[in-house]
Amino acid sequence: MTLKMSDSAAYEAATPTLSVLVPFFRDDCAALIQALDAELTDQVVEILVYDDGTGDSELTQKTAATVTQAKRPVRLITNSENQGRSGARNGLFQAARAEWVLFLDADMLPSHSDFLQNYLTLISESNAEIIFGGFEVEASSEDADRDLHRALSEVSDCLTLSERQAAGPQYVASSNLCVHRDVLIAQPFDSNFEGWGWEDSEWAARVAKHFTLIHADNSAIHLGLETTDTLLKRFATSGTNYLRFTEAHPDLATNLALYKISKKLGRVPAQSLMRPLLKTCVKMHAMPMKVRLAALKLWRASHYAAALS
Repeated sequence: MTLKMSDSAAYEAATPTLSVLVPFFRDDCAALIQALDAELTDQVVEILVYDDGTGDSELTQKTAATVTQAKRPVRLITNSENQGRSGARNGLFQAARAEWVLFLDADMLPSHSDFLQNYLTLISESNAEIIFGGFEVEASSEDADRDLHRALSEVSDCLTLSERQAAGPQYVASSNLCVHRDVLIAQPFDSNFEGWGWEDSEWAARVAKHFTLIHADNSAIHLGLETTDTLLKRFATSGTNYLRFTEAHPDLATNLALYKISKKLGRVPAQSLMRPLLKTCVKMHAMPMKVRLAALKLWRASHYAAALS
């Protein structure tokens, strides 16, 4: 494993109050870096971006150019090998210099111009050790193949502040997550999760038992909506991660609708035979969105049923 660094001029001498941590794998995070760099705050904020073994020299050069041109303290860490989602976040945390860190996905953008300042205010005025700001999706796009992911996010992830507060750690995600460093020293992300899914849910369930978690109205916009094929693939291949989550936190997992549906499907003989029909429904754009979403959720539950059995 080889690590290479590229820094902005302000990076070396900075003493940051907040470290913004952005892992990416084949994502272009230039727009996010520029948006964060443009926000004025009364405290020093550093930005650390972590190329998790992308292996794309053109993207690396573009990101490095954005970093070196930034006015803020910014560092690009380029890893020659992929460490996975948890490994990348843990690596970023080890490089952070502030007492507080803010995890942002590379395909996010702040939804308002005082995004960083809001977190700095929350850090100084609340007694929380973990702050989740929530996220939004764009109202529309020119790519109809991503509308399914938008619809899924709107009903499953883009919740109101009161809905998130009532659910506690259930809807916490690392896409817009502010954490005191003591939390991550005591409870790092579990690097045994591989591929996509559930590592941040497992972490949130674990740390909420020991630290103070609050939800805040400080959202970021998720720009990187996935295609239908990508969603199908992710749900079909994340069963092992889901099983790891349920085994770590049965008290939470067994009370969720996904677990109950998956267990019921697991008791149906040859339930996997319905997957081709479900996949057809999911991919059929002429089908009502509610039907496509229901088929997608059953597709996921079918694969998770196999993992739980």
